[in-house]
Order: sequence, then C-alpha cells, then structure tokens
Amino acid sequence: MKELFILAVVTVFTLLTYWLVEPFAHSQMHKHLEGEGFAYKDLPALTKKGDAARGKDLVMGAGACAGCHGIKVAGMPAPMDAVTAAQSYGVNPPDLSNAGAVFDPKFLAALIKNPAHALMLEHKYNEKSGKTYPMPQFYGAGGDMDQEVADMVAYLQSIAVPKDKLTPDMAFETACGRCHAIHYEYNLDGKMHPAWTQIGEKPAFKHKQDELAFEMKVANYDDALTKYLGTLPPDLSMYIRSRGEHYIKTFVEDPQAYLKGTAMPRVGVTAEAADKVIEHLENVGDSKRHIREEVGRNVMIFIFIFAIFAILWKKEVWKDLH
Repeated sequence: MKELFILAVVTVFTLLTYWLVEPFAHSQMHKHLEGEGFAYKDLPALTKKGDAARGKDLVMGAGACAGCHGIKVAGMPAPMDAVTAAQSYGVNPPDLSNAGAVFDPKFLAALIKNPAHALMLEHKYNEKSGKTYPMPQFYGAGGDMDQEVADMVAYLQSIAVPKDKLTPDMAFETACGRCHAIHYEYNLDGKMHPAWTQIGEKPAFKHKQDELAFEMKVANYDDALTKYLGTLPPDLSMYIRSRGEHYIKTFVEDPQAYLKGTAMPRVGVTAEAADKVIEHLENVGDSKRHIREEVGRNVMIFIFIFAIFAILWKKEVWKDLH
C-alpha cells in the first residue's frame, strides 16, 4: 500500500503543477479578460429583412463597394493589386466573396454605416485628429437606409460559401491575412503549405530574380501597412503557442480592451469564424498536435498498465518477506 500511496502523491502533485501552476503562470504573463462570445452587444441588431437582389444592385452601384473591393465569386477582380491598394488606403481592402460567412451581420451593417465606429477606431479617426477612415460611410441611396444596409448584408451572405464549408484557410485569409504574415511553411495532412505573406501565399520560384521581385512587393506592402498602423503587425506563425486560444479570441473580439489606443481594428468575425481562425493557427503553429495527443494518451495507458504489473510483481517477489 505504501507504493500506491507514493504513486498517488506523485500523480496529484504532477497534475497540480500542470493544471494549476501552468495556467496561473499564463494568467500572470498575459492580461486575462473574458469575452462576450462575439455577441457585439454595442452594435444594434438588424431590424429589416434583407433582399439579396436589391443588395447586389447597391453593392455594385450606389454602395460603391466594387470600387475598392474585389468579389471573385461574382467574377469581379480587385480594381488594384495589393501593393497599389495598400499605398492608396494603407491596407489592401478584402475580397468580399466570403465576407458574409466570416463577419457577423451586425458588424457588417455597422461597418457599412460607420466604419470607424464598427472597427473601434474612433479614437484615431475623428474631427479632432482631422483623419477620416479610408473606407467611406454609406449615406444611403435615397430610400430607407436601414433597409438598404440590410439588403447589402443579405447579398454578401448569399454569395458567401456556406458556413459549414468555410475552411480555416478561408477564414484566416479574409479576417487576418491582409495584415499578418505566417512565415513558416507547415505540413498538414501530408501536404506542404507555403508561407503566407500579406499579399498572398509565397510561390515556389524557379528563378532567383522572380523571388526577389516578389519579396520587393511584400516589402513595399509592409512599408505602407506600417505607415498606416504605426507598426508592422506581428507574424502569427507561433502565436497560438505563445499566447493561447483564449487570449487570441478575446483580443480579436476587442483589441481596445487589451491595448487602449491600438490601431488594430475590431475584426468583427462570428464565433464560428473565430474558431476557424484558431484552427488555422493551430495547424500552422502545432501541426503535429493530433499525433502528439495520441502518443501522449498511449504513453499514459502504458504507464498505468506497467504500474499495475510492477505492483503485482513486487508483491509476488516480496510476499515471503512481509
């Protein structure tokens, strides 16, 4: 019984160290905030039922969305290349093909009406600073503005990939990929995925001069982005390992709660899209996690079985000496 008692004590202290000390250390290293589950309670709910057909006319016409944004799913490429767009606006406007699947409808409506407010950037873009957000507000097309905005949101939702078909790559590219790079190549399901830059995946180049030309484009984009935000957003290759899921989710939901005055906008993703972004970061930063978890479980099972046989063997060997 003494051996069982010692084993129990060691097990308890090991679990205490892993489940209490390590999370406590993280809570001290990083500010800990509780999110609202991407409910965006400060934004008004949509009160009108949108009509996608009317919304298409507004997006393509009076809403002027197609003047800055590409909509590849509708056969409309971006009006500028990424570098030129960043030099014009500070950052490349996102393609709107999957905006309706990635972003919360309340957020989309607020973004159309008042971008600086929806993005929580009114501290930077206001009358006192004299700065206006690069994306202009929509002032309506002469009808019921709330109805028109609901129609535009309905159109964006109608062209987007179904939510159950939204992949982690799609969610990351739409929500994060225009500001954040992922410099690590990663192996997922036996397939190597290339590094991600703010202007897209880094191709495999046959000639060095082509690679240098691409890197020059990335450098020019980064220069424009740094000027726009004040600093170059961090590479996210290992962020899931260094910050953890809770920190990333709550930071994305409300950056101002962590860094008052930060230039990073509120992203406005849905809870489902946030999970997809986290999954993508896990695929990059910890692509072997499923294998590691399986090996860890098997090792624990082995240790448990081995402990039973060790105890039985010890009793058999020492039974005449007790």
